[in-house]
Amino acid sequence: MKGMFFVISAPSGAGKTTVIKRLMRELPNAVLSVSATTRSPRKDEQEGADYFFVSENRFDEMIKNNELLEWAAVHGARYGTPRSKVEKWIEEGKTILLDIDVQGGKSVKKTFNNAVLVFLMPPSKEELAKRLALRGTDKPKDVKLRLKNAEKEIAASDFYDYKVVNDDLDKAVNEAKRIILRCSG
Repeated sequence: MKGMFFVISAPSGAGKTTVIKRLMRELPNAVLSVSATTRSPRKDEQEGADYFFVSENRFDEMIKNNELLEWAAVHGARYGTPRSKVEKWIEEGKTILLDIDVQGGKSVKKTFNNAVLVFLMPPSKEELAKRLALRGTDKPKDVKLRLKNAEKEIAASDFYDYKVVNDDLDKAVNEAKRIILRCSG
């Protein structure tokens, strides 16, 4: 049996990373595709675990050499899914989780029409703004940009197969897990 893609997208601050970490612990056959990015690492991020941090030139090479399954420009940086590991995992029958934005989700769905797209919704715009402010990783102008982008991302979520509201972490993780288990087998 071939592996299956599950794209998990959300606006910044909706809890996507936390939900994905829990899913990785609870789904034994799941693997997480680590994206490449041109942005600088945050203080708690590790190379190869959170992202592959690459230069603009290296990212251009990756595009030119068809090393990326998909890529997009988001929040002033570029992000992309390295192709090689993902293709190996498909052959191994893994449940592949892709932590990517809505542009990437649409791109993956065009290439792999059996990919399942799950959009993690914040409980409200106000709660999202509060989470971004409390996170303390962005300057106020960057928070403002992320909130503006969140409106566009939420509007684009109609393209997704499923929406999960993250108003309670355990409930959101369990709902996402049920979707993945139901769709993969």
